[in-house]
Amino acid sequence: MTKINENYRKLPGSYLFTEIARHVTAYGQKNPDKRLIRLGIGDVTRPLAPAVISAMHAAVDEMGTMEGFRGYGPEQGYDFLRQAIAEYDYQARGAEIAPDEIFISDGAKSDCGNIGDIFGVDNVVAVCDPVYPVYVDTNAMAGRAGEYSEAVGRWSNLVYMPCTAENGFAPAPPESKVDLIYLCFPNNPTGAVATREQLQAWVDYAESRGAVILFDSAYEAFISDPSIPHSIFEIEGARRCAIEFRSFSKTAGFTGNRCAYTVVPRDLERGGASLNTLWNRRQTTKFNGVPYVVQRGAQAVYSDAGRAQVRETIAFYQNNARVIQAGLAGAGLTVSGGENSPYVWAKTPHGMGSWAFFDLLLQQAGVVTTPGAGFGPSGEGYIRLSAFGGAEDTAEAVERIRAVL
Repeated sequence: MTKINENYRKLPGSYLFTEIARHVTAYGQKNPDKRLIRLGIGDVTRPLAPAVISAMHAAVDEMGTMEGFRGYGPEQGYDFLRQAIAEYDYQARGAEIAPDEIFISDGAKSDCGNIGDIFGVDNVVAVCDPVYPVYVDTNAMAGRAGEYSEAVGRWSNLVYMPCTAENGFAPAPPESKVDLIYLCFPNNPTGAVATREQLQAWVDYAESRGAVILFDSAYEAFISDPSIPHSIFEIEGARRCAIEFRSFSKTAGFTGNRCAYTVVPRDLERGGASLNTLWNRRQTTKFNGVPYVVQRGAQAVYSDAGRAQVRETIAFYQNNARVIQAGLAGAGLTVSGGENSPYVWAKTPHGMGSWAFFDLLLQQAGVVTTPGAGFGPSGEGYIRLSAFGGAEDTAEAVERIRAVL
């Protein structure tokens, strides 16, 4: 008899955003004439930058010629894109990252889950709470999480690091032994950022214990405070203890194009093995690479025109975040995030539960948000709002929410 991976049976219910979609679909069926405004899932709405479109058109034309046609490309990514990333995203900020330490992929979500392939199942994993569900669910699928308790909403073998208003939504390193540490800054879902001093403390902690930091910086383009690091590799010692995930999805509107990258420094070794070599082996075995046309589009993000156009788009979303933050704060809600992040983290009124407040805003205001409890126990009593909508929709959504508070 064929055996299945029993760890999948342990997963609670459905994925968070699938559950949200179920609520939204039910609402739409009952209210077909009402217009919903979506501030829930973090999907972008602005079109691709003109420089990106031009580059992709040119790449398509290349593919239509004998001289320019390309079949299978390098699984690690084309050199032209890896070089641009190394130069503009790292070396320009004083982080010495080489092109062969950069691996192009189809999404940071994929890499955050797949990175577990190169680590043993018996590693102890630490996650922030609240947390992006992919970190937790993929480790549960692999067998690292233990057993799930519906009563407390936690897995028995994971180490949870509470992110609360009391600690500024930036946790301290755990006292217990951990091997893999997932960090996300600017944080999803809370919108919090980490200072240089805080990141240095994490690096020192990981180095002293032989742990590895899995650093998700998918939202670094939204950092406006010049004192806040954009990369873990701006921190001394990080090359010896960290892996970083980034994406073009939110930075350049590539949610429909699929392009991201993971940085694995050659200095990073565990168990006598190079993690760069292990990740390269994993990718060349299980991944066929990102399409040439898409990578040419991503390269154009680093052109003079591309950088200017992407900055305009980021500024558009940053303004949306300010509108949400100011509007909800003005209505009496306690809010955080939204300053160096596209997400606003709002405390529910009158001690209301996250899903109850989500349903109230859906049913009475016609606004879709994300219930904080879906990100973990410490997210209970909060909702997350995304700044990736249109300007008019964002302003209207805020007014609708204010009207029902």
